[in-house]
Amino acid sequence: MFNILTYNKIPAEGLSWLPREKYSITQECAHPDAILLRSFNLHDVPIPKTVLAVGRAGSGVNNIPVETYSKRGIPVFNAPGANANAVKELTIAGMLLASRNIIAAWDYARGLKGDDAAVQQQVEKEKKRFDGFELKGKKLAVLGLGAIGVLVANSAVSLGMHVEGFDPWLTVERAWQLSPSVVGAVSIDDLVAGADVISLHIPLDDKTRLIIDKRYLELMKQGAILINFSRAGVVDETALCAALHSGKLRAYVTDFPTSAILDQPRAIALPHLGATTEEAEVNSARMVAESLVDFLENGEIRHSVNFPEVVMPRGNGVRLAVANENVPGMVSQITAALAAAGLNIEDLLNKARDKYAYTLIGLKADVPPKTLQLIRSIKGVLSARIILGAENKI
Repeated sequence: MFNILTYNKIPAEGLSWLPREKYSITQECAHPDAILLRSFNLHDVPIPKTVLAVGRAGSGVNNIPVETYSKRGIPVFNAPGANANAVKELTIAGMLLASRNIIAAWDYARGLKGDDAAVQQQVEKEKKRFDGFELKGKKLAVLGLGAIGVLVANSAVSLGMHVEGFDPWLTVERAWQLSPSVVGAVSIDDLVAGADVISLHIPLDDKTRLIIDKRYLELMKQGAILINFSRAGVVDETALCAALHSGKLRAYVTDFPTSAILDQPRAIALPHLGATTEEAEVNSARMVAESLVDFLENGEIRHSVNFPEVVMPRGNGVRLAVANENVPGMVSQITAALAAAGLNIEDLLNKARDKYAYTLIGLKADVPPKTLQLIRSIKGVLSARIILGAENKI
């Protein structure tokens, strides 16, 4: 039985992928095998010694101290693309809200007083204050062509927009999904210059923090719309507020309200609604639950943000799963310990990702406790566990 500790309410439909005969799911557990959460902040929460994995039912992992877990050999799983359609639809809605001045116009209309004739007179007198523009024929710049960015770009093409995209880490899979009408920009400078709408779909990390700064804002077209459904931290708010105040930007649409943005009349701030749909929440929960099952029962890694993908055909024997630092000689030391115990290796897969690596080994016989302890004592080994073939117990 695996114990799963949850810190947020997870949709029951998603949890159905964790069969009750094998998994105990609770919000209180002293010795969890895995943690499952959505937006709960784990940064100040001690890591239980029994934890083998963390699953985030969403894409971003800013609420998880990933490096701390990595040093313990604990994979952190997320659900990339599970909420992509929800964020895509909200992005398109954001474009329409800003291009047609819908928020300001709605606020005005709700404040009208008098009978029908008086209201109509006021409407005709003031409606020019809310002039907008049509998206058809306008240029959209999409920064970040992952699961969400590709859907946004393709939908904008369907709306008749001229779409350009930039992503130096564009995968082959995403490239195949991208509409042939989307033009590739050679740089961010080239992307944002002359765009009517700029939409951000990039992760927040050391490379992207405050990436949209004063220089890029100055390169943007006068009266452009900036849409940020990535994270607040990818935009320099000081430079942004200056661009809004001067009218350089027509509007800023974001899913991440801050005190500075809330004071800006040209800003449209939403309360982090990107993935807040029933469908996205279920998809995210189901996807991360599947990843946890694969890891806990088979030692396989899919959709991890800190360890490589490792998938190996499962036989009936025992598996040894080892997380280690990505340094020379690790595999040879592990296999030497197994050989000394007279254990024959049937399958072995070793992959690395940046500073960390993961080795999955298929064996006919169980690993003696002494041998497992020897492997765990190897310098650079972060974690090692046995997965039994028949009962899938640790």
